[in-house]
Amino acid sequence: MESGASVKQRIARISAHLNPPAISQVEGSCGLRTGNCRAKGGSPGFKVAILGAAGGIGQPLVMLMKMNPLVSVLHLYDVVNTPGVTADISHMDTGAVVRGFLGKEQLEDALIGMDLVIIPAGVPRKPGMTRDDLFNINAGIVKTLCEGISKCCPKAIVNLISNPVNSTVPIAAEVFKKAGIYDPRKLLGVTMLDVVRSNTFVAEVLGLDPREVDVPVVGGHAGATILPLLSQVKPPCSFTVEETEHLTSRIQNGGTEVVEAKAGAGSATLSMAYAAVKFADACLRGLRGDAGVVECAFVSSQVTELPFFATRVRLGCNGIEEIYPLGPLNEYERAGLEKAKKELAGSIEKGISFATK
Repeated sequence: MESGASVKQRIARISAHLNPPAISQVEGSCGLRTGNCRAKGGSPGFKVAILGAAGGIGQPLVMLMKMNPLVSVLHLYDVVNTPGVTADISHMDTGAVVRGFLGKEQLEDALIGMDLVIIPAGVPRKPGMTRDDLFNINAGIVKTLCEGISKCCPKAIVNLISNPVNSTVPIAAEVFKKAGIYDPRKLLGVTMLDVVRSNTFVAEVLGLDPREVDVPVVGGHAGATILPLLSQVKPPCSFTVEETEHLTSRIQNGGTEVVEAKAGAGSATLSMAYAAVKFADACLRGLRGDAGVVECAFVSSQVTELPFFATRVRLGCNGIEEIYPLGPLNEYERAGLEKAKKELAGSIEKGISFATK
């Protein structure tokens, strides 16, 4: 039979995961510092923080990341409700150790030592709102979180989901530049939902399994800046003018389709969480050293004259290892590219101006 001290120590070790900044005390025994605690049987892997973990995207994102075998430690941060989300998710019998952090005073604790930081924090879109309507609120949130990253995990890869991505990525870049830690290879705006939608909608037209379809999506992550390159779809296929216009419009307005369908009850949270986890998994596989990990993302780029642009990138141990050119475009795509760049330029400048004012 186990001794009383042994039992108390094990209880302290388990309870430590729910409130790491504090010191667990079980009837005056052991006093384990929770930052050093780790569940018995915790899996090897990467340390991931999710900032905005209690939100509409954050909660399904947390659940899916808890299921990822590449994650060993999962830190959940938000300004509200993280204790409940942490307790709930921590009961899942997967390898990742879950720890919760609540409020600005615990942000730094949430970030120390992280390999990957995923940021879905911010307010969601509501009916009638554009992504630019979100700017004034979400811009300040992203700036604060990136200041914490600069201080506590400057070498982490950052996956930025908070909208408008076309502006928040430039904001993050300026924050990192000011802190002297900017590495453009490690800052990625998550545009994977545009790719996921494109694969799904194209597969519906072709009568294929979406998992067999790959549509590169370039430009940005809002309206006309989203440019699916349907001429480069794999498997190779051709579309009529009507099909091209229909698919492009539906892909560009996919977010609005969900917002209107939910009728004020939210935005694209579940599909966004799925897409974010798919992209995060690609980043972790790159960190692990897997070869040939290629996805689309909104990144610092010289593919066009704009300082940021979404294209295919190859991911590796340092984040972005290679940025691919656009490839051959047809006439419809060339016209769409010019329209996308014009709108994107204003969004990028808006983000830079906010961060440098």
